[in-house]
Amino acid sequence: MIGDFISLIFPEVCIHCKTTLFKGEKQICTNCTSDLPKSVGSNVGFNLLNKFILFPKVTEAHSYLAFSKKGIVQSLLHQLKYEANQDIGIMIGRWFGADLKEAGFKTELILPVPLHISRLRTRGYNQSDLFSEGLSESLGIPWTNQLVKRTKKTLTQTKKGRIERWENVEKIFSVMDHSTINDKDVTIVDDVITTGATLNSCVQAVSDSGARSISVLTIAVANPK
Repeated sequence: MIGDFISLIFPEVCIHCKTTLFKGEKQICTNCTSDLPKSVGSNVGFNLLNKFILFPKVTEAHSYLAFSKKGIVQSLLHQLKYEANQDIGIMIGRWFGADLKEAGFKTELILPVPLHISRLRTRGYNQSDLFSEGLSESLGIPWTNQLVKRTKKTLTQTKKGRIERWENVEKIFSVMDHSTINDKDVTIVDDVITTGATLNSCVQAVSDSGARSISVLTIAVANPK
């Protein structure tokens, strides 16, 4: 009763369209949920495999949603990355994980792309950790943020060109314990993929550590094709 009273006085609203959420809705209303820009047909997520052609160990690569400026996904990611709304990352991970499980997706270990320690201290959390947590819950697969570390602090990729993005993230990741990854099917996850430069750098480190196969999952992709 107290909760209902508080909701009446201070109603929760959808983070995108700002309409009042009904009981049972969380973060995003049913209308906006149904409008999420997901891939059509029987595909689970947008296929990103063409972004990892340099690494034959990458056998699957999928993004759950398509990013567009001022769209629903931008609202979700802004809340996740800059408004400390950590529940969104876990929620999206659960949604995507449920779809992947139904499609028969297999992996042995989930590894989020790490932030540099200085950025982690500033933000207080890594959004890819939260996405990993949600995926782990739905898939029943363990995740850890203790194996892959970002060894170099890089400048933001936002305003860099394609070549500059690749140069900016070259050899910035290191695997702490190769034995945990060696001969395993692992999955690397991140929030958004554009050119794929950061993820390719992370894939390089994990591949060199002896992973048998690698899958890549992201919350969103910019300009899916």
